Amino acid sequence: MPARELVVLGTASQAPTRHRNHNGYLLRWDREGLLFDPGEGTQRQLLFAGVASSAITRMCLTHFHGDHCLGVPGVVQRLSLDKVAHPVVAHYPASGAHWFERLRHATPFHEVADLREEPVSADGPLATGRFGTLSARRLDHPVESFGYRLDEPDGRSMLPERLAAAGVTGPDVSRLARDGALDVGGRTVRVEDVSAPRPGQSFAFVMDTRLCEGVEALAAGVDMLVIESTFLHADADLAHRFGHLTAREAAQVAARAGVDTLVLTHFSQRYRDPAAFAAEAAEVFDGPTVVAADLMRVPLPPRRVSPPRSA
Repeated sequence: MPARELVVLGTASQAPTRHRNHNGYLLRWDREGLLFDPGEGTQRQLLFAGVASSAITRMCLTHFHGDHCLGVPGVVQRLSLDKVAHPVVAHYPASGAHWFERLRHATPFHEVADLREEPVSADGPLATGRFGTLSARRLDHPVESFGYRLDEPDGRSMLPERLAAAGVTGPDVSRLARDGALDVGGRTVRVEDVSAPRPGQSFAFVMDTRLCEGVEALAAGVDMLVIESTFLHADADLAHRFGHLTAREAAQVAARAGVDTLVLTHFSQRYRDPAAFAAEAAEVFDGPTVVAADLMRVPLPPRRVSPPRSA
């Protein structure tokens, strides 16, 4: 199974810096590649990260401020230039459909990629498949904004020693997993007899917002929370005025929500020392915390024994 990991393409907020590109995050999730908030320069950052355009299966925009979407034209055109064969679904706030149209067709190009637009207009599920369920929740920002959450359903892991003891081998293992029970030499073997619960994993992506109900719902019990921390708490007044979070607030969300791994990002250019964000978060959250840097790869944490589910 391909690795599940977050590939960080950019971590700056409104203005890129010498060391931080505009936003951009690719979540590798088995056969899926979810590209979140491709800011300016994302196409080039994908090259630096060694990620082909064919890895992208969905594009998810939280809102239409430039640092979260000015990379759309390059990415869209690259999909066609590389003749990506599979459909790519684009989610974005429905109120900004005219902005997406302008970004998608910013310049003339030969469009051959199958880009399917599925705008977001309300809280709730957006897509369901083998990967799980992708859902959205409204955030609190000066322009309409949505955060995203991906939940894998719980499953079961087959235990080789129990399968062997029950005489289940070869293709019968798949049949048992599919049907739930199997006749083996006149004896019924149930999938529960030869397997253990396998908790599903979850991921949330929260960008520009003040604290609100949507933030809490998205973060609830996830294995990885990627969340903006544009400001340090000394500048909380600025954060609230412009519709952002501080590192302390982001960490408080993670602590309340029972998050496993916290990933802080979307940093204002006013701050020079990334360690200050980690130090502030550590005051209120004692779990693993990552201060994102461009081109960093962050693996999803190991599965929990009994994960919370309350989104």
